Amino acid sequence: MFDISLPWWEFIARGLIIYLALLLLVRISGKRTVGQFTPFDLVVVLLLSEAVSNGLSGGDDSVSGGLIVAATLVGLNFALGWLTSHYEPLEKAVEGREVLIGRNGELYERVLRRERVSPADVHKVLRENDCALKEMRCIFLEADGSISVIKK
Repeated sequence: MFDISLPWWEFIARGLIIYLALLLLVRISGKRTVGQFTPFDLVVVLLLSEAVSNGLSGGDDSVSGGLIVAATLVGLNFALGWLTSHYEPLEKAVEGREVLIGRNGELYERVLRRERVSPADVHKVLRENDCALKEMRCIFLEADGSISVIKK
């Protein structure tokens, strides 16, 4: 149960590689993918976890190996959180920044397409904020995938 079949450092290396690869994939997938899960997105996340599980453990089923990988992932998450809070360029690279998607009643269609935001999503947020399109001063796609509106 506690006897590991791989060297301890290999669990750490596997955790580091998988963590960074998934972080890159999630970052590339865009703000809206992370910000609002559709049933399809949830299935992808569940399948991703299953797909990388063997890569993390290297086929080892021991409790010790699982704890080493878990501690590595939590440690990496803590370290990345600390680094992004202290180094703005890294925060921008990892978490992204807000994007202006409309101003003064005009939506920027090209930006919406690039960020994979549907006009229907924008209009829904406008309705939720009791703001007509012509009353909108600025509308942003936030780094977390939410949309915020500033009225005139």
